[in-house]
Amino acid sequence: MLKEAWAKRPAAWTQSGCRLLWISAVALILDQITKLWVMAKFDLYESIPLIPYLNLTYVHNTGAAFSFLADAGGWQRWGFAIFAILVSIALVVMLRAERADNRVINWSYALIIGGAIGNLIDRLAYGYVVDFIDFYVGNWHWPAFNIADTAICVGAGLMILDAFLQPKADQAKQNGEAK
Repeated sequence: MLKEAWAKRPAAWTQSGCRLLWISAVALILDQITKLWVMAKFDLYESIPLIPYLNLTYVHNTGAAFSFLADAGGWQRWGFAIFAILVSIALVVMLRAERADNRVINWSYALIIGGAIGNLIDRLAYGYVVDFIDFYVGNWHWPAFNIADTAICVGAGLMILDAFLQPKADQAKQNGEAK
């Protein structure tokens, strides 16, 4: 898949999806600034209510999403770090292969890259990811997350949306070529 996409890439970086790498940078900067602020202002496990159903709660996550594999013995730090690096490289290659006007998929790649690098920085610097956004209803709390996680989830959602939009775009293109 990557090889085929690379062969069809636009001639110049400025004509490719790489024009949207600024979105990755914005997601990364917002993520790191908010994490540094939380670490400076909160004690570990300190929680401050913002509005009903939303707290800021400072926690460490040594696992992946929803603390998956958090108690796996330490290997996950490097395993998830390597995974984040490989995914980020693959998505930059895919961004380079996309035309700049494929906005939905390019935004999805850029957001996922920014989020992956944001959490990668935490894993390498601290051995865990800093999470602090805590949604809850009654006594039920969604696992805490951060801006990087949000960027990854929004990017994944856009990727799914693009999968539904793409068949229509392909059909329209075929109809246009058939005329």
